[in-house]
Amino acid sequence: MAVIGYTRVSTQDQNLHSQIDSLRGAGAERIFSDKLTGKNAARPGLTECLQYLREGDVLLVYSTDRLGRSMTDVVTIVGELADRGVEFRSLTEPFDTTTAGGELFFHICAAFAQMNGRIISDRTRAGLAAAAARGRRGGRPTVMTPERIAVARQMRADGATWDTIAATLQVGASSIRRALDKAPSAPLSQAS
Repeated sequence: MAVIGYTRVSTQDQNLHSQIDSLRGAGAERIFSDKLTGKNAARPGLTECLQYLREGDVLLVYSTDRLGRSMTDVVTIVGELADRGVEFRSLTEPFDTTTAGGELFFHICAAFAQMNGRIISDRTRAGLAAAAARGRRGGRPTVMTPERIAVARQMRADGATWDTIAATLQVGASSIRRALDKAPSAPLSQAS
């Protein structure tokens, strides 16, 4: 069994010294680090750390917010580690899956994170249904107005390429194709 540490700060200007010192003091044999925001799920140090961990190892962090941006992120990572036989411990919170009490506390927090995700999902669906009942659709408004569709249709009928139409209307070619395919007239050829 090895204790493997992971540290993170949000910017290049911040330093990792206090986290590293704390993890070493708690027995971390090797420490992986990132200087990236927690929003970025593709963190090279975390990726390398997770790949390095073996069955029986313990992942040690200073605090859970160093591992993931939200409790849901942390629960997902720790759940994947548990499936591989890797334990988890935080120095500043009572998360320690190497003990029965710590594992119980983690599962309670995981249940709350799951419930919170479900509540957010339910609210989102209810909001979209209410908007649809009022005739509103979710998503960003289209850039293809009826006038632009008419111009694009005429240009295409006159033999203009998708790229020429896009440059003229200052709209992406894929937006033009989608709009013309959805328009009441027959769909136009996809050829350039």
